[in-house]
Amino acid sequence: MRHLSIDIETKSSVDIGKAGLYRYAQSPDFEILLIAYKFDERPVKILDLTDEKLRGKQGALLNGRQKEFNGECAELCEALRSPRIIKHAYNAAFEWYCLNQAGFETPLEQWRCTMAHGLYCGYTAGLDATGRAIGLPQDKQKLTAGKALIRYFCVPCKPTKSNGNRTWNLPKHAPEKWSLFKDYCKQDVVTESEILKRLSLFPMPEEEERLWQMDIRMNAFGVRVDGELIQGALEIDSESAGRLEEEARSLTGLGNPNSAAQLLPWLRANGLELENLQKATVAEALGREGLPEKVRRVLEIRQQLGKSSIKKYVAMEAAMGMDGRVRGLTQYYGANRTGRWAGRLVQMQNLPRNYLKTLDSARNLVKQGNYAGVRMIYGNVPDTLSQLIRTAFIPSEGNKFVVADFSAIEARVIAWLAGEQWVNEVFATHGKIYEATASQMFHVPIERIVKGNPEYALRQKGKVATLALGYQGGTNALIAMGALGMGLAEEELPDIVQRWRGANPRIRDLWYAVEQAALEAMQTAQPQAIHGLIFALEGDLVYGQNFLTIQLPAGRKLFYPKPFLKENQFGRLAIHYYTVGQQTRKWEVASTYGGKLTENIVQAIARDCLAETLRRIDARGLQVVFHVHDEVIIDAPPDVTVDEICALMAEPIPWAPGLVLKGAGFESEYYMKD
Repeated sequence: MRHLSIDIETKSSVDIGKAGLYRYAQSPDFEILLIAYKFDERPVKILDLTDEKLRGKQGALLNGRQKEFNGECAELCEALRSPRIIKHAYNAAFEWYCLNQAGFETPLEQWRCTMAHGLYCGYTAGLDATGRAIGLPQDKQKLTAGKALIRYFCVPCKPTKSNGNRTWNLPKHAPEKWSLFKDYCKQDVVTESEILKRLSLFPMPEEEERLWQMDIRMNAFGVRVDGELIQGALEIDSESAGRLEEEARSLTGLGNPNSAAQLLPWLRANGLELENLQKATVAEALGREGLPEKVRRVLEIRQQLGKSSIKKYVAMEAAMGMDGRVRGLTQYYGANRTGRWAGRLVQMQNLPRNYLKTLDSARNLVKQGNYAGVRMIYGNVPDTLSQLIRTAFIPSEGNKFVVADFSAIEARVIAWLAGEQWVNEVFATHGKIYEATASQMFHVPIERIVKGNPEYALRQKGKVATLALGYQGGTNALIAMGALGMGLAEEELPDIVQRWRGANPRIRDLWYAVEQAALEAMQTAQPQAIHGLIFALEGDLVYGQNFLTIQLPAGRKLFYPKPFLKENQFGRLAIHYYTVGQQTRKWEVASTYGGKLTENIVQAIARDCLAETLRRIDARGLQVVFHVHDEVIIDAPPDVTVDEICALMAEPIPWAPGLVLKGAGFESEYYMKD
């Protein structure tokens, strides 16, 4: 099998950062400028599609008459179609979609994504960042001049007298820059192919390759959005913000009450000392008793104006194609510690919940742009708009949404993995895990933990313990899960921790077994097998890469790049590795331990359960339009039922014998939180 590495440079008036790949490439002025490519180990070639010799034949290309091309262009066109040639690109979704959009026919099945492969191996995203993280020599790394050249040739320029009022910079306007741009494009192919060489020693499973392809097809299909609702929400939000700002000015006498520099002194002068005006600080202040009414109202306005979720309507509008669909909402392997998907553009992973009982009425008012009606019936306009964000996603004409998610999947997976039999039995029977946990913790018959009995108060402790303590967390984990907001006192939290660990000894032992297996694999360089997991130290002698890997029951591996042992902050020998820092977003050292490794493993297995469900749904010929955490949203014909989808989710998984899964869901004319 031959291999083709490829990189393209394109132009479009659509901002790809705000609108995403698919809306960008659908723009009428979208155009491919350069195609750099190489076959196997041959030198890199480049096609300049701005060249007059080729531009004269663009019409033939776009009309599918590639045979009218000759030479290198004909060679490339044939290679893009050929099933005997595997195509590689760093972010292959971009090349695949753009090439097809421009008339270069190339099936997705023939493509492999080097970025996805890098994420699978624990590296970061971005060609430049990956090249540096993987340790490419300087001459193989991405050129640094690219951003400026892209700004010059690939996005519209501002017309001025000095540039002849042009809106695009063309090669003839800066021949030297254009020559450098071609070098930049060619170097991207060099960098990508060098990364691929190193990654090919640690291949992605074929199932993951197919899963990536499934993800790209889902993103390319997109999901329909309610344009009327989006437009109405933006209009109402603009009116609401204007009125709230005017009210704040009237109450405070400030020129700009949105300015922290102005508002903090005003609050201080009115008896309220705050360090900052962050959301959490304002929420805490509003919870205080005895606030002057004027101060309280100013803080409420601040809170309402700070509803950042409204920006999701703006994101939808920017990403919406001419056919009313938003595409590119998920990122395969967006969380590279676990392989879970991440949200893109609208950020589906953190959509506000909806609590309104009259969603239909609220949606109709917003679609009408009826600010007064929303204000009169629902009071808090920004909050109402925020709750309706989910409902902007609607099924295709004549279809419905079937929405289903796994019930308590992480609790099920960790109990299955650890062999915590009483938990497995709960999930295999009545499923009341919070009551059962409380029963185990406090030695109270589960029959007593029902509404109306004093023992029912124990359920809350069982619930927060189940949600917070599975990964070696203590009192801080309970607090982070909201234990204090549930009415629990801080002084009773240590007892809850000890009782939960005592009730779940196999899960507790799993943390230490996982940590010990990882340490032994590092210290001995010999694989360690526990609980259906295989811990190993893997590397290559050619390029000097090394990883701590954990093979999961599904066959997929978790990768921890460049691992080493040293004492952690507590003076214990611990595993350290390189990853992207959650706060810094830089490639840096992180440490881990048994509980954190267990969390990675459990969430990764839960992800693999979701992947299995996605494959089953796809095999049924049904279209998933997006998925969020453990939830799938299907754009389904009328005859598809929730029970059918939940049954697919509950089917036994061959690589997880004994794991009891359960799905629950609903049908709807729009997306929501049931």
